[in-house]
Amino acid sequence: MDGVLVHENQAVPGAAELISHWVSTGKRFLVLTNNSIYTPRDLCARLRASGLDIPEENLWTSAMATAEFLKRQQPGGRAFVIGEAGLTTALHKAGFILTDQDPDYVVLGETRTYSFEAITKAIRLITSGARFISTNPDATGPSTEGLVPATGAVAALITQATNRQPYVVGKPNPMMFRSALNRIAAHSETTAMIGDRMDTDIIAGMEAGLHTVLVYTGITQPSDVARFPFRPDEAYPSVAELLAELTEPTTSGFTTEDSGE
Repeated sequence: MDGVLVHENQAVPGAAELISHWVSTGKRFLVLTNNSIYTPRDLCARLRASGLDIPEENLWTSAMATAEFLKRQQPGGRAFVIGEAGLTTALHKAGFILTDQDPDYVVLGETRTYSFEAITKAIRLITSGARFISTNPDATGPSTEGLVPATGAVAALITQATNRQPYVVGKPNPMMFRSALNRIAAHSETTAMIGDRMDTDIIAGMEAGLHTVLVYTGITQPSDVARFPFRPDEAYPSVAELLAELTEPTTSGFTTEDSGE
């Protein structure tokens, strides 16, 4: 989502048209994000304010993927959660009981209100036997004032105190994409992943067996690609050029070969 369809709360040029093209042609698709803060309904409203009309059923967050994973691991389980409505709602829908009394899991997600008390409780529960789960590995996140510590940074604090590494469900874990494939009844051999980061999107898409498409409207830039020991299947300046390729098959696409990478 971020860096591909939206940038600084504004739709990337061509993003709205790409979504419209998929909807009008009946393509099955999901918009993925590692952000676990928002429920699909809230995220839908935020995207609409950015100029993108994406139905709730076409959104897949790390919170939803985490809830789906835990539902498969232990149906009707118990979890102590550090996170926002997106995570707690997803876990409730998955049938989990949210509690700080003898939980099966400690689940860490994104929040802007981390508390010393909650982190201390999480550390004590993990050392007492609760399994440690994290929605995503991102160490920092953006804000209007600059970078803020994110899930990965808090997970590192808890790991240092407990000597327990969390199981991370979100990107770059390919499970995030496999759960998305299941959501839309798709097969990896006939599905593409579009992302803006080599170190999360492209590697996870590749490991999930997807056709990978890199766009340069986010984190990774053309000069960065050579640093990685793997390559995307295709690369474009933005989704606008990808849309042109999809709607006009004779148009010459901007690929990794074209860019000299």
